[in-house]
Amino acid sequence: MYLPPSLGLASPRLGSVIKPVIPEKYLDEKTIFHLNPSGRFVIGGPHGDAGLTGRKIIIDTYGGWGAHGGGAFSGKDPTKVDRSGAYIVRQAAKSIVANGLARRCIVQVSYAIGVPEPLSVFVDSYGTGKIPDKEILKIVKESFDFRPGMMTINLDLKRGGNRFLKTAAYGHFGRDDPDFTWEVVKPLKWEKPQA
Repeated sequence: MYLPPSLGLASPRLGSVIKPVIPEKYLDEKTIFHLNPSGRFVIGGPHGDAGLTGRKIIIDTYGGWGAHGGGAFSGKDPTKVDRSGAYIVRQAAKSIVANGLARRCIVQVSYAIGVPEPLSVFVDSYGTGKIPDKEILKIVKESFDFRPGMMTINLDLKRGGNRFLKTAAYGHFGRDDPDFTWEVVKPLKWEKPQA
């Protein structure tokens, strides 16, 4: 079992609080606990959060058609994975369909604060994939960098202008606008199965 050095005071709680509630079958030497991996959290109030997020989260995305993790975009800077993560999985899913790997799909990504690599990346083609989902996932992981800093760079999210102002009306997705870089389809390399 891996215990990151940032656990600090949390490690004594593993034996008394966490382990008793997690069935032993889910714990082995590969188990990783992420307990406040970014260290001390001391910035709060208006300095740390504008308090303007959480509005229109479903209408800003897919109107209830696609899954939603609950994080809002508007009011957050592009380093926040609620925003940049949603943008990169939009680009990945759109690229999967546009490149003919599937007729429909969802791409999901999970993060822990302070851990640059995503904890998981998941692809489901709802049975429409031309190749198995695990192979599509491999292509996605090779084609997209899901680290927050790289998403910000690759989607050019720190560029100025009014690009995020445009998202306040008509949502963040499905727009034919050069400022919406996450709508650009990336070419994906794959071999179509022989008939």
